[in-house]
Amino acid sequence: MNVPQMFGENVFNDAVQKETLPKEVYKALRATIESGKQLDVSIAGTVAAAMKDWAVSKGATHYTHWFQPLTGLTAEKHDSFIEPEGDRVIMRLTGKSLIVGESDASSFPSGGSRATFMARGYTAWDPTSPAFIKEGTLYIPTVFVSYTGETLDKKSPLLRSMNALDKQAKRILALFGRTCKKVSTTVGPEQEYFLISEEMYQKRKDLRLTGRTLFGAPVSRGQELEDHYYGVLKPRIAEFMADLDRELWSYGVPSKTKHNEVAPAQHEMAPVFSSTNTAVDMNMLTMEVMRKVAKKHGLICLLHEKPFRGINGSGKHNNWSVSTDDGFNLLDPGPSPEKNTLFKLVLAAVIKAVDDYQGILRASVASAGNDHRLGANEAPPAIISVYLGDHLGALVDCIVKGEDYVPVGSLEGSIGVPESPIFPKDATDRNRTSPFAFTGNKFEFRMLGSQANVSDPNIVINTIVADAFEQFADELEGKEDIESAANAVIERELKAHHRIIFNLDGYGPEWEPEALRRGLLNNKNTADAVPVCFEDKNIRVFVKQGVYTRAEAIARANIQLENYTKIINIEALTLLEMAKQDIIPAVSDYVADLCANVAAKQAVNDSIPCNTERDLIMRLSEGNDKLSVLITKLEDILGSIVMEEVIPASQAMAHKVIPVMEEMRSVIDDMERITSSEYWPYPTYFDLLYSV
Repeated sequence: MNVPQMFGENVFNDAVQKETLPKEVYKALRATIESGKQLDVSIAGTVAAAMKDWAVSKGATHYTHWFQPLTGLTAEKHDSFIEPEGDRVIMRLTGKSLIVGESDASSFPSGGSRATFMARGYTAWDPTSPAFIKEGTLYIPTVFVSYTGETLDKKSPLLRSMNALDKQAKRILALFGRTCKKVSTTVGPEQEYFLISEEMYQKRKDLRLTGRTLFGAPVSRGQELEDHYYGVLKPRIAEFMADLDRELWSYGVPSKTKHNEVAPAQHEMAPVFSSTNTAVDMNMLTMEVMRKVAKKHGLICLLHEKPFRGINGSGKHNNWSVSTDDGFNLLDPGPSPEKNTLFKLVLAAVIKAVDDYQGILRASVASAGNDHRLGANEAPPAIISVYLGDHLGALVDCIVKGEDYVPVGSLEGSIGVPESPIFPKDATDRNRTSPFAFTGNKFEFRMLGSQANVSDPNIVINTIVADAFEQFADELEGKEDIESAANAVIERELKAHHRIIFNLDGYGPEWEPEALRRGLLNNKNTADAVPVCFEDKNIRVFVKQGVYTRAEAIARANIQLENYTKIINIEALTLLEMAKQDIIPAVSDYVADLCANVAAKQAVNDSIPCNTERDLIMRLSEGNDKLSVLITKLEDILGSIVMEEVIPASQAMAHKVIPVMEEMRSVIDDMERITSSEYWPYPTYFDLLYSV
């Protein structure tokens, strides 16, 4: 396999554009992509024709405007290239069809910003993300807006947030004599996932309907031996990963790393960094391709954050950085960060932004699935904090305390034997318990759930950092001594926001009370986390930076709570159905047979011991009775919830429904442990985790 040759073979990328477009059209398109210039619509027809010819030459018959509605997924409507011409058809893609398409805007979530009867919406071409061919269709990345102009997707505000940061970052750079065409954020979202047997998956109604197991006794061997992480790949898994790489590479996704993760049946893929906009598109495509390739191998790819209790769930680390078009990284401290005023100012802006807007940053990763991970000693806690590491942390501490900083020289590592090479050590260790950790020349936001759309947290990060940049630029522009003025701002802001910096163990029992003392938020579930998005301060920052209108910000918070409420409701109804239709009858059948065995023994000789059977009969009968009581309780609670009242409904789901579901799970898991496997109606955790 010639990887360089096949990489991006299904993408209408720069090389293809250069080859297929007239020189002036190519230059105009690249100016839009690279410098953010307004698209010259006069070139659309030429680009569309070239794009169509290229796609048809590779077997495509249809095209689609590919967009990301507020479902958190992707959406597509396929149209063929054919157009009648007399008795025949020709293949055509017009400039208008490339630039804009029409979609029903009433059938996607709008958070109340659209009336159901107002249906018209538009998809508009995003030229900054390349088109690609998948399964005979040309996919054209687009934004999605309503007839009246409200954004109804994840991509539009992401592009706006990137534009806001570009604008304000250039002002910061100009203070220090630096100019550039464009400042971009880059992201490298690592992706964790589970692979299980499709045969076992099809037998679990909860996995099929909700993506996670709603009950299941722990397997006797989980991740205790720590032998799965980075372990040798099983042949079937290795074949899947090889196929996944080949397909992702053909779409231009720079899949770089693959390995076993901590939990049994869990794995990870990590790409190379790319512009945030394209990285989001690539990650959405990656999740889709993972599911498709898994099925080819008789597997199911589970992207739920917590498909199995008792072992690690799956996340997605968001490695975020800021760079100019000529390669200058604003988050690179350089060899002497204590002398690098520009870096310190950028660092202070990020710290200020994270502290000021910790609530919406936490809310950006809130979901029903992710609630199971955050704070569970497998992912960062639900408390936002910033980790800087020993050296950078010491520098910040010295600035805050007004002390002189003594730089630490570069470090070398060795295992202490002559044959071992001397290797350079990073300036800081990694803190896996930190939600927002500095890792050399970027920040790693570790709180994302595995099935999340990466747009959401990056919209927030870009927006709040842009806002901090704007405040700093407003204050510093026009100052004669920029170094002195900037250092004064740095010292003031680091003192004001030092509370958000935490370089110790986020899993430790002392952190929650310490965070409370510092005044940091600790919203442990979606129902408690999202309402901060309705606060005026948190709406204003989006409006000020031109990312959301007030109505759009409120609509998105409403949708997030609606989605959470619907997911918990589906889970509750699924659990009720499985308990009533399968668990109780199966346990009753086992009890009946145990009773028959006791009766048969007693008929032969009433002195034959039956204590084991009697104990099982009693415990299982009591379990079924407890389960029946809880079923009634859960049904009553669900019946009392008004789903249209999003905040009360989400609170009821979090604080009333979920606790009863947990009680039901405990009873079911206890009964699973003592019910004969011949009677238990569903595959167990052993079947699910160790059948590949």
